[in-house]
Amino acid sequence: MQKKNILGTISLIFFGIVFGAILVSGFGWVRPSLADIQIGAESPPVAQLDPQAAAFNNAFIQVAEKVTPSIVQIAVVSTSKNAVPEGFHFFFPFRDDIPREQQGGGSGIIISNDGYILTNNHVVEKANQVTVTLHDKRQFDANVIGTDPLTDLAVIKIDADNLPSAFLGDSEKIKVGQWVMAIGNPLALSSTVTAGIVSATGRNINIIRDSYGVENFIQTDAAINPGNSGGALVDLTGSVIGVNSAIATNGMTQSYIGYGFAIPINLAKAVSNDLIANGKVSRGYIGVSITEVDAATAKALGMKEPKGVIVQELVKGGAAEKEDIKEGDIILKVDDREVNQANQLQSIVASKRTGTKVKLNIYRDGKEMERYVTLKAREDDSNEKVVATKDKGKSKDKSEVKEINFDDLGMSLRNMNDNEKKQFKVENGVMISKVKSFGKAYNQRLFEGLVITSADRKEIDSVSEIDEIINNKKGKAVLLRIVDNEGRSRLVGLEIPK
Repeated sequence: MQKKNILGTISLIFFGIVFGAILVSGFGWVRPSLADIQIGAESPPVAQLDPQAAAFNNAFIQVAEKVTPSIVQIAVVSTSKNAVPEGFHFFFPFRDDIPREQQGGGSGIIISNDGYILTNNHVVEKANQVTVTLHDKRQFDANVIGTDPLTDLAVIKIDADNLPSAFLGDSEKIKVGQWVMAIGNPLALSSTVTAGIVSATGRNINIIRDSYGVENFIQTDAAINPGNSGGALVDLTGSVIGVNSAIATNGMTQSYIGYGFAIPINLAKAVSNDLIANGKVSRGYIGVSITEVDAATAKALGMKEPKGVIVQELVKGGAAEKEDIKEGDIILKVDDREVNQANQLQSIVASKRTGTKVKLNIYRDGKEMERYVTLKAREDDSNEKVVATKDKGKSKDKSEVKEINFDDLGMSLRNMNDNEKKQFKVENGVMISKVKSFGKAYNQRLFEGLVITSADRKEIDSVSEIDEIINNKKGKAVLLRIVDNEGRSRLVGLEIPK
């Protein structure tokens, strides 16, 4: 009995050894745990980073290393008067006359080896003292060479040589979605690099408070904060494609909340060249007031699709008036470059000097044609406005004011008397007396108190005349000439329901 037990035990031990050998052998059923791996023992090879991903990553590193030395920090000291709230002058009778120094700053881009630096106008305007700190910590006093408030650009100069100047690229080639980097000195943090994409181009955000202001911003989601102004927006080749200028904020923190705006470098190059050469910009103008063409206006003009910009008015004595450009013309291209927004045309023309001849592709009366205009300086243009009128004789004062409702358009019109025409400086027209909120007229920015002087290119002097024109345009669109109480006029397309 005892002998059998001994044999059985030996058999179990044998099978256990064999089975264990199988488990840890070629079948691979048992894997060592992390604790079983001895330090210093040979470990399996680590997967290498994808070559394309590595190259993409290195592109950002190389651009940062290449461009950062050409970005400077600008400190500005300016003087302003203390502002005393209205009604408190009695208590602080001399406070307004006490000057107060304040400090601000931003960034700049070295654009020449001998010390010319491109920045924003709002960084250095009204500056008493400008100090530039280079990437290598050297500091220089700077002189303001020239400023251009209409584009928010300026050029300053330091006395230095052999500086690392940036390469200025071509902003016409940028595409929405491409990667870009913003380099500057935000929040007093020098040499900061952020990355994002081009979110949009041709943005007009109405921050330049001048009717001649040029806004054609590149929008990006690369983080831009106060202090970035005047810094560089660059592509992944290291080319500067824009000058960081503005940020969208929540109005309280004044810091980045998602996107910023840069001035296209092509415009900046033209402005900086003028400022360096002359200390000011010799900018040419076509001499027109223009707006974007919407669907209703395009339909009223017989266009297949809305495109181009419409000439609302001509500046009296301006360049366009002398070259057969007419109110109601659609400018499709400037020097073979398509323009579909007013600020696009402004940006193209703003990069050209007085005396330059530009080619305009015009749509008029169902035909396309070419016109050549020699740009004139702004100071040569008169501020007078042209209001197209026709001598129809002295109109009779209407003792009965007639009114007509256009319910499907959401507006009412009434006849005008002689005093009203004199007030609006028009010889004919009907007045908009009511406008329904969110109706067709409202959506085309037609409001109570405006005057309609023409419809379908025909002058009108009574509601019965415009009623006939509108009835003949059912299912189409009509082009209206609108005049406000300051004598400003514009063309508006209005779709007429069937």
